[in-house]
Amino acid sequence: MWQYILGYINITNTILLLNKLKMKLIILCFGMAISFVNTMAQTDREQLSLAVSNAEAQNQQKLKEYVWKRKSQVFIESQLKLTTVTEFSYTPEGKLNTKIIDATTTVKKKPGIRGAAQENAAESKLDYIEKALALAMSYTFMSKGEMIDFFSKATITKSAEKIIAIASDVHVSGDKLEIHIDPKSNLYLFKKFESLLGNEKVAGKLNYENFQNGTNHISTTTLNLPAQKMDIEAQNQDYTIRIK
Repeated sequence: MWQYILGYINITNTILLLNKLKMKLIILCFGMAISFVNTMAQTDREQLSLAVSNAEAQNQQKLKEYVWKRKSQVFIESQLKLTTVTEFSYTPEGKLNTKIIDATTTVKKKPGIRGAAQENAAESKLDYIEKALALAMSYTFMSKGEMIDFFSKATITKSAEKIIAIASDVHVSGDKLEIHIDPKSNLYLFKKFESLLGNEKVAGKLNYENFQNGTNHISTTTLNLPAQKMDIEAQNQDYTIRIK
């Protein structure tokens, strides 16, 4: 009888040992599967980053042939207060050059000292507006290194119609950028961002369109600056191929 009991115990111990080994094998395989998925995901991110960066670089070469203007309308508490026109062109070295060529306001100038104070306030406001638009430009034109960093930490979803990539801490701590990409051309459809100008929140959307020759370009920019009760609506226009 003791032989049966000992045999039963040995069989039980063997089963327990096999179950432990089986469990370890399952855990090991699960870990390897996760590692493989993460490696593939990282490779996919890098490939997407390079594809988008290369498409953007080729597009920028085409865009350098153009000069264009941006008409920016500034609304404070929903009232149009200022309109500026900025001219854009690329230098021979490939640097994007910007120049304000016109600025008009709907605010009537006050006489005397009050008028001088009003003019100073207007100049300060114009400087703030230009900084806000420059912030939007930093999300418009991103370097290859910035794109690689963005995609390395982005959440990416894909469909037949578009690729959506979302990441935080892109340019400043706490910001957020969402990019919608055409999967056929790897060029932009639009971008949305939430950022900071100093300590003040800024939300923006950048819309892109294509010329007939396929060149991708920004068409409109909208910015919301709640601390200033300000909205900016900017439209890029008058794209003209530069005469060589």
